[in-house]
Amino acid sequence: MIDAGNMGQFMRLLGIVALGVMLGGCASVTRGTTENISISSTPSGVEAVVSGMEVPTTCTTPCSVVVKRNADLSITFQKEGYEPQIVPLSRDIPTSGAAGFAGNLLLGGVIGMGVDAATGAATDHKPNPVIVTMQPSAPARGARPAGPRKPRPPAPTPEAGT
Repeated sequence: MIDAGNMGQFMRLLGIVALGVMLGGCASVTRGTTENISISSTPSGVEAVVSGMEVPTTCTTPCSVVVKRNADLSITFQKEGYEPQIVPLSRDIPTSGAAGFAGNLLLGGVIGMGVDAATGAATDHKPNPVIVTMQPSAPARGARPAGPRKPRPPAPTPEAGT
């Protein structure tokens, strides 16, 4: 028979085991709350500014950044002589994220479902990798390309005594 002192230890152990089982199917545990985003461009050497993070991050392509899965992200690409481009990233629930999230349902982990929803652990950012082709800047309006100038003919001189 279990006495009162042992009963408390038994219940505590049972609670720890139950919590471990509930979180075992959790996407936060199986997938993590961060992911790598690969960024590249043609040409390479473009500045990529990742917005939507706690601290905006800048890298030079090709590069990769670690982001939180629940972040609303966009990447601005900039390089002198090229038009800037902005690529918004969407969040999608891939098969592996759905499986981790569903694991919460099967194991009764309502708390785990809440954690996954709050951390975005069941989501991936799309597109990943982010690949852009930069477009050359158009020359400014009214600007003409500098080229050789044709000499003007000399102005006619008035004849003396006419």
